[in-house]
Amino acid sequence: MKTKTKMILSGLATYVPGLSKRGGTGTGGSVSARYCYSVWLRHLVVAGQAGITRCPEAVAELGPGDSLGAGLAALLSGASRYIALDVIRHADVSRNIEVLDELVELFRARADIPGEAEYPDVKPYLDDYSFPGEMIDEETLARSLEPDRLAAIRRCLRSADGGSDSPDADAPVVYRVPWFDASVLQPESVDLVFSQAVMEYVDDLPFTYRAIYDWLKPGGLASHQIDYKCDQTADRWNGHWAYSRPVWHLANRKRLMRLNRKAHSDHVRAQQAAGFWIIGERPIEDGSGLGRDELAPEFSHLTDEDLRTSGAHILAMKPP
Repeated sequence: MKTKTKMILSGLATYVPGLSKRGGTGTGGSVSARYCYSVWLRHLVVAGQAGITRCPEAVAELGPGDSLGAGLAALLSGASRYIALDVIRHADVSRNIEVLDELVELFRARADIPGEAEYPDVKPYLDDYSFPGEMIDEETLARSLEPDRLAAIRRCLRSADGGSDSPDADAPVVYRVPWFDASVLQPESVDLVFSQAVMEYVDDLPFTYRAIYDWLKPGGLASHQIDYKCDQTADRWNGHWAYSRPVWHLANRKRLMRLNRKAHSDHVRAQQAAGFWIIGERPIEDGSGLGRDELAPEFSHLTDEDLRTSGAHILAMKPP
């Protein structure tokens, strides 16, 4: 109850000129090279468990935020092209170049994936955090770390505030901001689209999943780690499902990033409606949330599984 009252008062404050300090340009995400290395390799390992034997050629990331590091890690894993898609241009050029140089050293050392001891909140969890040498072999590493190629990546990072905005197919890094239209990428031009704690903030899930479906080549993969928790808007992890729509709108009126309050089953249905096959789900369960009798009416459709699923990794495939 205290959290709800505080949330409403915070929302009311946004109507008072000069009182609200919400906003800013950063996402608050990590720009650590080790974090980016860990995030990307987890997505790659999970894709490998689904049958992918090598790093996909063209990789797109939805919502990279403050750092393009996860996509740069994909380039060093063997991808030939990385496309970063965001709503606001957050990424810092000089820091991205530093992250690239740090990632190069991690790949040269074939460092193990930083696991739960270092990043306990980063998911998906893996059974084995060893460097995935079967997917990134010596030949791939040598090609990816070749000096001329690294120089080309650095040139891209320095151009257009962090990546080429041109449609040049040879540009290793493309940074498209803002993206609001599926035509931002050519249909069937990407092998893998991934996101990390982003899809819980997307307003129009059906449109976004359809756009991802259109971008992917037949047989391409969508890899999404999604957090369904309340993001400090309630006392319990799923307490945001107790707020009526008017109260939620008032409290979040000027938030830079607003939760869409969609549950696991909503994301699964939206991807299936777009045409995807769901080939892997890794739910995180938490039984300490709201009971069904505490939900706002608009959330009465949630399943029992939704009420205990605080996050999940969903791997989906566009039919071959």
